[in-house]
Amino acid sequence: MTSQALQRAESLIATIPDFPEPGILFRDISPLLANADALRASVDALIEPFAGQFDAVAGIEARGFLLAGAVAIAAGVGMAPIRKAGKLPRPAASVDYALEYGRASIEMSDDLTPGTRVLLVDDILATGGTLRAGQQLLAELDLKLAGTAVLMELIELDGQAACGPVHSVFQV
Repeated sequence: MTSQALQRAESLIATIPDFPEPGILFRDISPLLANADALRASVDALIEPFAGQFDAVAGIEARGFLLAGAVAIAAGVGMAPIRKAGKLPRPAASVDYALEYGRASIEMSDDLTPGTRVLLVDDILATGGTLRAGQQLLAELDLKLAGTAVLMELIELDGQAACGPVHSVFQV
């Protein structure tokens, strides 16, 4: 991967003002996902610091699924989804966490063998609450966190204070 390829990938991320509500700048990764070269460069950058150190990938709903699936295929490993509560037919563990506007829960099935080294992937690191909950969920299932990676980090929100070191491909 070249820095030029990553610069091109980053340039495809659209900023949508006032979505989903006034005052929010939504980062739309859909144009990046639609471009094969940009997607490949981004996936390679997500994997790079963890190459050979994980046996599976866990992706957080919903855009994290898209990235985690691509990471898993590129790395030749399996992928496990982390879903919002009530979406899995046989959840094995659940974690509640705080949002800026309330509470939420995420769940995961026990499809991975205890002790499996897992790379946790999501699209964005904002305040860190969702990623921290994902890390706790992996621990509840006796899975080893190999690392946490996101496509984009919103630096001013200091999410790493909540969830520890996170590898981010792009920082905004």
